Amino acid sequence: MAKQKSSFLRKVFLSIVVLVVLIMAIGAYLTYTTLYQPNVNLGEKKSAFIYIPTGSRFEDVLRILAENNFLKKTSTFEWLAEKKAYKNAVKPGRYRLLASMNNSALINLLKGGIQEPVDINFTGLHTVDQLVARVGRRLEADSASLYKAVHDAEFTRKYGFSPTEIQALFIPTNYQLMWNTSVDEFFDRVAKDYTNFWTEERKNKAKQIGFSQTEVSVLASIVQGEQCCDNEEKRIIAGLYINRLKKDMPLQSDPTVIFAIGNFSIQRVSIEQTRVSSPYNTYENKGLPPGPVGFAQASTLDAVLNYSKNDYLYMCAKENLSGKHNFAKSYEQHLVNRKKYREALNARNIHS
Repeated sequence: MAKQKSSFLRKVFLSIVVLVVLIMAIGAYLTYTTLYQPNVNLGEKKSAFIYIPTGSRFEDVLRILAENNFLKKTSTFEWLAEKKAYKNAVKPGRYRLLASMNNSALINLLKGGIQEPVDINFTGLHTVDQLVARVGRRLEADSASLYKAVHDAEFTRKYGFSPTEIQALFIPTNYQLMWNTSVDEFFDRVAKDYTNFWTEERKNKAKQIGFSQTEVSVLASIVQGEQCCDNEEKRIIAGLYINRLKKDMPLQSDPTVIFAIGNFSIQRVSIEQTRVSSPYNTYENKGLPPGPVGFAQASTLDAVLNYSKNDYLYMCAKENLSGKHNFAKSYEQHLVNRKKYREALNARNIHS
């Protein structure tokens, strides 16, 4: 009888042990699948972005993940999110998901606000409206809000500009910004770069040539339109235009006409186009235009501040179409240079 009882107890004990082991195995499996097994579904892609708007709650995150079919199992993600206290710690932003991500890595990424920045450059842009349209496509701040800001006199006054002058605030560079950067944060970042550029030394140079910082930017935008790349020639062009300003001569700059027309594909400005009615047309108006006619690079701003003291009054693109210019002190020599350039354009059938 005692042996039977002992045998029964051993069987019960072994059953309990097996049950405990089984429970532990199931627990370990569930823990593995919840914490460590890849749970991000990207199909054939190796990575993808998820965008979580400002003000989102955890329910919004779940909806965004579901709409994009980013999760293999929502239940395990939701369970771990609660354990890791993510449900009440949602941060907006642009996050890169990897195909190999498990729930733990994904939640750590989102809860930590570890965003991947957005690159914004000025390549191919000529106006502030073009810039805000590009920014609006790449940041959470929409184009309409950015457009309203740059055309709002009260808003632009905070940075020391009128809406007409605000383009001077932007010095081309490659911005790396977080996707959820607000309108104010965007302009504050741009203003910081502007302030950093305008050192006391540069401010003093502007005063020495009798220009405000904005006037330097306006002239630099014209120089930029004439010469994008050669820094030494930029200094010569800046000196030429300053000579014309001192003599009360109109600048007669083609980039100002192109800006006034708004067609930046023009290669050859016609006589008719130089008569366009606009305050930006420096063929029709003396002095500097009311605002920049493009985005002046830092090197071009420096070219104006360190302009070449020369006697040139006229310039014309070289007939080899290299992007460089022939300069002249007299109108007679300028006519010779202009004839050679026009013949080169005609030979290449370039009319506009």
